[in-house]
Amino acid sequence: MSSAKQVTSSAFDLSASERLSKFLEGHGKNDSAVLPLTPDASTRNYFRIPWKKGSAVAAVYPEPFDPDFHPYLDVTRLFLDNAIPVPAIYAVDGPNGLIVQEDLGDRQLFRVYDASPKDECDEYKERAVNLIAQIQKATDAAFEKQSIASRLAFDEAKLSWELDFFLEHYFGTLRLETLRHAEAAELKAELNDVAAELAARPRVLCHRDFHAANLMVDAEGHLRVVDHQDARMGPVTYDLVSFLLDRRLEPPSLAELRAYRLFLLEERRMLGLPALDPDEVAQEFRLMTIQRGLKATGTFSYQTAVCGRGSAYEHFIHPTLCIVLQAADWLDRFPALRRMLRERINAN
Repeated sequence: MSSAKQVTSSAFDLSASERLSKFLEGHGKNDSAVLPLTPDASTRNYFRIPWKKGSAVAAVYPEPFDPDFHPYLDVTRLFLDNAIPVPAIYAVDGPNGLIVQEDLGDRQLFRVYDASPKDECDEYKERAVNLIAQIQKATDAAFEKQSIASRLAFDEAKLSWELDFFLEHYFGTLRLETLRHAEAAELKAELNDVAAELAARPRVLCHRDFHAANLMVDAEGHLRVVDHQDARMGPVTYDLVSFLLDRRLEPPSLAELRAYRLFLLEERRMLGLPALDPDEVAQEFRLMTIQRGLKATGTFSYQTAVCGRGSAYEHFIHPTLCIVLQAADWLDRFPALRRMLRERINAN
């Protein structure tokens, strides 16, 4: 096998679709049935392809990789070994940047929400929170296996970088605002506190992007996890905040959030994980809501203003900022952030 350095040193002369066609030809498959799938905010290309007696999904990466050191394959192994339901891997071609995996269909959980009665949606939400607890239970295994996920964390540098991304792309790129020096310094000091406090919290294994677009309902009605290659260590509430609040169009009720926080704590208890103080978890959840919401707003702003994908992202910006403001008001902290968000929310 080539070393990681050798594999990643060459550049592709062929496009993603051309590489996929050659791969399928080598496996005796015709590329006439290949269906391009629309990626989200991704550098990868996805295709539905014929495979054996059915179909599979091919992820075609922009550069070669060494399968022994590939985040998606590494985390997939970790998750499967711990009974976390991710797609099975059918074939890997690192030098050509391809992974062929199980086809879970097109039923993302957020689409199921739109077509299902409330009691069914609530059941799926509880099953999703159970998956968060199962991922957290795999924390020790991640370290034992020396998974890539065990060597990455939402440390202060990472959390601060994401908040700086928000500052750059929400105020600057999207709104074309130049903040006054004193105002910017006050806001930055508050965001530094958010990052420092969250970085000091105990860490567990996190999916990192656990929301209803990255959960699939398969043909048997089982909930499956995708887009897990960025798993890393972070606060207990990270994935729960993402699941309950990412890409939401209205602020949630206090009662709803409290119910799901307590449900996660109960699921953790049933899996034998250490007990956590509900009040401390509530405080962390609100602080995490601020950081994750601002990080998401930075992404939505960048995708809108830089990538020209406003139709997919811009409508999430205002409600996400409302959710952040709600959390900051509940904490009764961060006056500069609250003032600046309220001014811009009210101006819309």
